[in-house]
Amino acid sequence: MKCHRLNELISLLQPEWQQEPDLNLIEFLQKLADEAGFKQPISELKDDVLIYHLKMRGSDKNAEIPGLKKDYEDDFKTALLRARGVIKD
Repeated sequence: MKCHRLNELISLLQPEWQQEPDLNLIEFLQKLADEAGFKQPISELKDDVLIYHLKMRGSDKNAEIPGLKKDYEDDFKTALLRARGVIKD
């Protein structure tokens, strides 16, 4: 894990973990994994899962995932034409 990702993870993790001070770190990570629907052993939990889950935690279930909004198109036809280069930005 690169240093900037570690810093991002810690900055997202700290305020959430402070809300549940009765849990140790592993218990809290397991809780986050369960919330995210992660079914593998905790040793296989990737930082991406934690970062995106912490960013989306508490938001609307249908909210857009951070970083994907730039690629979002309301209309499939427009998205297809843009992908084929017919429509230029």
